[in-house]
Amino acid sequence: MMKLNNKFFTTSLILASAAFGLSACSGIKTEAKYPTSANRKVNSDGNNIYSRDSVFGKDGLKVFGGKKKEGSAQNDIGVNSFLWRATLDTVSFMPLASADPFGGVILTDWYTDPKSPNERVKINAFIMERELKASGIRVRTFRQEIRGGAWRDAAVSEDTARKLEDTILTRARQLRISHLADEK
Repeated sequence: MMKLNNKFFTTSLILASAAFGLSACSGIKTEAKYPTSANRKVNSDGNNIYSRDSVFGKDGLKVFGGKKKEGSAQNDIGVNSFLWRATLDTVSFMPLASADPFGGVILTDWYTDPKSPNERVKINAFIMERELKASGIRVRTFRQEIRGGAWRDAAVSEDTARKLEDTILTRARQLRISHLADEK
């Protein structure tokens, strides 16, 4: 009998807690907020346009920086935009697995050159700094070969990653020079 009462008490307590929780929710009043004339705009066609907040801030996402307004925070990507664009340009022949502009990570998928179908390569690029410096980019390369009908890891020349970093830095400098020329 005691076991039955204990089970009944536990069940009753759970139901009472649920009922109390639901009744507490009924006191919350939510109301739909419709666009008002304060945020109403009209485009050239005469259609209503309502301003929306953006996750990138009022001025949007600035990829190549632009001029910073006095007293305002700059809303741009988390890494050097020239290194970011140069890295994407350099690995553009490979399929991308992931690209995170705020963390500065670009991961490619395996790429097989049609000239050497028994070999494939993969690149992981890490943009480390907001400044355009040689220490701002790190590249890791991976290579595999088909052996025994399966892909097996193979050695990569130590110069490969360094040459890729140099290529990315050269391209980033070209992009920066082009950007500075466009500002004049």
